[in-house]
Amino acid sequence: MYKKYFKRICDLILALVALPFWFIILVIIGPIIYFQDKGPIFYNAPRLGKDGKIFKMYKFRSMKVNAPDLRNEDGSTFNSEDDPRLTKIGKFIRKTSLDETPQLINIIKGDMSIIGPRPDLPEHRELYEGNEERKLEVRPGVSGYNQAYYRNTVPWKERIQNDIYYIDHLTARMDIKVFFKTAVSVLKREDVYITTNDSNKDKSSVGA
Repeated sequence: MYKKYFKRICDLILALVALPFWFIILVIIGPIIYFQDKGPIFYNAPRLGKDGKIFKMYKFRSMKVNAPDLRNEDGSTFNSEDDPRLTKIGKFIRKTSLDETPQLINIIKGDMSIIGPRPDLPEHRELYEGNEERKLEVRPGVSGYNQAYYRNTVPWKERIQNDIYYIDHLTARMDIKVFFKTAVSVLKREDVYITTNDSNKDKSSVGA
């Protein structure tokens, strides 16, 4: 019942409540992004949504205009604290996760959920193997199991399996745990960039 109906209702209510506060962030951050290099405030990226539907995901632009697309060996997006493509404000909003806040609009539109698997690029669907397409069974999230417990410390393929674990254990209790763990990780700025391949977190304590 929660997965099918109440999750969407909770998403919509929380997103509408948070929207006025996001407008304050927009008024402060938006002009800084623009005046640093006269580029657009937002970066609108195509992503894979529920059931494989492609949608436009909104983010504050953290990189310089026309920055090259760099990828890791597994095909995932390159992410580093020393990334020369980042603007000065971009480093700050990336580290504090403020760059993801425009996805409130995606939640209201129904493209995304507050908690769910982070969406992949459309071309990544061709790289799915075995049960990995199960990741598309639910709406992608602004944050999720990986972002709460691992952030960027595990490879892309392992993140997909974590997403499937989340889907198989999706309850209101799971979402609440992931939400508050995400808040703690963001406040502590833990594991924002890929530094280790440590994946020995205990999943059983989260799904309980």
